[in-house]
Amino acid sequence: MEPEEMINPAVLKWARETAGLSIEEAASKIGLTSGPRGSAAEKLAAIEVGARVPSEAQLLKMAVAYHRPLVALYMAEPPRPAERVEDFRTIGAPVATREAVHLDALVRDVRMRQSILREMMEDDEDSEAIEFVGTLTVATPITQAASRIKAALGIEDDRSLRRGMHEPQDLFNELRRRTEALRIFVILLGDLGSHHTAISPNVFRGFAVADNLAPMIVINDQDAKAAWSFTLVHELTHIFVGNSGVSGLPVTTEPRTPNARIERFCNDVAGEVLLPSQALAHVPKLASVEATMREAEALCRDWHVSKAMAAYRLWRERKTDSDTYGEVVRIFGAQWQGQREREKEKSRDIDGGPNYYIVRRHRLGDALLRFVGRGLRADAVTHTTAAKVFGVRPGAVEPLLASIAGLGNGAPRRKAAQ
Repeated sequence: MEPEEMINPAVLKWARETAGLSIEEAASKIGLTSGPRGSAAEKLAAIEVGARVPSEAQLLKMAVAYHRPLVALYMAEPPRPAERVEDFRTIGAPVATREAVHLDALVRDVRMRQSILREMMEDDEDSEAIEFVGTLTVATPITQAASRIKAALGIEDDRSLRRGMHEPQDLFNELRRRTEALRIFVILLGDLGSHHTAISPNVFRGFAVADNLAPMIVINDQDAKAAWSFTLVHELTHIFVGNSGVSGLPVTTEPRTPNARIERFCNDVAGEVLLPSQALAHVPKLASVEATMREAEALCRDWHVSKAMAAYRLWRERKTDSDTYGEVVRIFGAQWQGQREREKEKSRDIDGGPNYYIVRRHRLGDALLRFVGRGLRADAVTHTTAAKVFGVRPGAVEPLLASIAGLGNGAPRRKAAQ
């Protein structure tokens, strides 16, 4: 069929609006130009009312600009608003429309990837449902819930776990390895493939898909690396509770809704797992911001958690008050932002950068690469499908698998669909 026979202009308008783009912004991204017959914005407006027919090239550019698959632009009607995933965030300041749109797109992308993984699990006769998904409730005592999660992760001794570690990143890597051993995919994802679409940790910190066949945890890698361990265990707790949804930064606001109570529960369980109450028993009441900061920094060094997370535990253990905790977190946040800006400036002066495939492998995680790679080698999935799960082009799939033992040496037996 020709495009004019298949395209509903209302769908194009819906796709643009849900991408958070004005007529002018979208026209520029699509590559429309102004001329004697009208401005670029007027040309797009004409397309959206059916007075002008988009070319196939323009439709492809729309799909990219609107963060939608091309097939979505061929729908007969705009879809009804989908039921959103649970939103466990409590956000004080309004979220910019663009970042909210980017988050929606990221959640759709994660849902698509996870649905493919679930289908692969369903086709695998050896796959069994994961028993611990949905086994906790917010009524479970915090220490009991933390003990169950530590048992699942094989953490018998907190100090032994950290032996030989030097940085918070070391703790995250080990916790990620143990979480992936539970058949949970853990990926680092904080944008839509470009730094122009980066989503601030103030907008979202993590996302859990509490599926009993293919559970997934997403950690916003725009956040401080030291904070990743807390987010990982927080989202793992969501999976134990059986809740899929988006999480944000901890807040001092008293939880008054079911979702807010779940979020506080997950924060407290993650805190108890990473920095147990017994480790804080010796800490006296801290009377000032300075004293709280010093104690948080000492805990950070000893336990390899973030300073903000240590401050959270001090507040929840009543070692400091909510106002002091809020000010300490604000100061630590400003320090991190300053350090991040300095690192960006420094990186601009250095030629090159980390290898693309090394960075991508780290973001995807060993469990995801191995699972999809085995499916690829068994002809259970195509390179095109693998690329969708990895968030790359089909041609990048084999280089990603190149260094994975048992997967990177064999020639692909199935070519990507054209």
